[in-house]
Amino acid sequence: MNEQRRGLCAALAATAALAAWGGPALAADWPGQKPISYVVPFTVGGSTDVVGRLLAQKLGERLHQNVIVENKPGAAGGIGAAYVAKAPADGYTLFGGTISTHAINASLYKNLKYDPVKDFEPVSLIAYLPNVLLVDPNLGVNSVADLIALLKRDPSKRTFASSGAGTSTHLAGELFSSMIGVPLTHVPYKGTPPAMVDVSSGAVTFMFDQMTAALPLLQNGKLKLLAVTTRNRIALAPDVPTMAEAGVPGFQMASWQAVYAPRGTPKPILDRLAREIAAIVKEPEVQEKLGKTMGMELVGSTPEELRDLMAAEIPRWAEVVRKSGASVD
Repeated sequence: MNEQRRGLCAALAATAALAAWGGPALAADWPGQKPISYVVPFTVGGSTDVVGRLLAQKLGERLHQNVIVENKPGAAGGIGAAYVAKAPADGYTLFGGTISTHAINASLYKNLKYDPVKDFEPVSLIAYLPNVLLVDPNLGVNSVADLIALLKRDPSKRTFASSGAGTSTHLAGELFSSMIGVPLTHVPYKGTPPAMVDVSSGAVTFMFDQMTAALPLLQNGKLKLLAVTTRNRIALAPDVPTMAEAGVPGFQMASWQAVYAPRGTPKPILDRLAREIAAIVKEPEVQEKLGKTMGMELVGSTPEELRDLMAAEIPRWAEVVRKSGASVD
């Protein structure tokens, strides 16, 4: 693992060095008169889309340039990531990356169409997002213990949904299955909204997903919240236990959202974007919408801090994949 970590850090450092070779004239002219594309690798309505659209609006205001969101879902964000990896490194294509696209997929997919380290320049970590365990209110369970008992008792209920194969929501279900000792059938969807609809109707028994996306259905009583997957309880749902408190000790995970650019994007552009994002996440409107209302822990990091996060997360999720036995076709 130490050799893997050292190799990963070396690759990340080399990528950072390449960014410094960006043409000064290109950086000086940016953002010019050309719209900027912000690629969201998931469907409309999910957490990444919500973050991306608000960030695009705020970046547009600060850069005095249009920032247009493009949704390119599929393959746990892999389709959108592969698209951006081949885009010109001129500062006019940005990517809404996640824990899936830039940590999990590296070990989950054997034939990944992009390299999360070599094909991208880190820009900024936007936020951490609490994950939650969700069920249909009519399922007849009121706790994680109740759900586990149901899964052990009734094989027909052993299904869980996710926003896509290879996403953190998929891995959460696989990890849960391995920790409670019950084989479960994974039902992947093309994004969070359709998955939640089927869980709320009872078509699929449960799912893990971000609190951000679940809030509307929780508020109108279409979903029930059983637990949070973070180390500590969250301010948005202080009475809801953690998975560890609910009887699954050691179960912990949090998703994250970040911004990337294609490899070779000039460092002055990366640094400017990181400064703007750091300022954006401090705006009262953003703090209210993403922080207070949706429960995100807002960050706004430097490119270097996001690079360090990846160096820790990629080997961590490789170990989770190994232990859970998760796989995708």
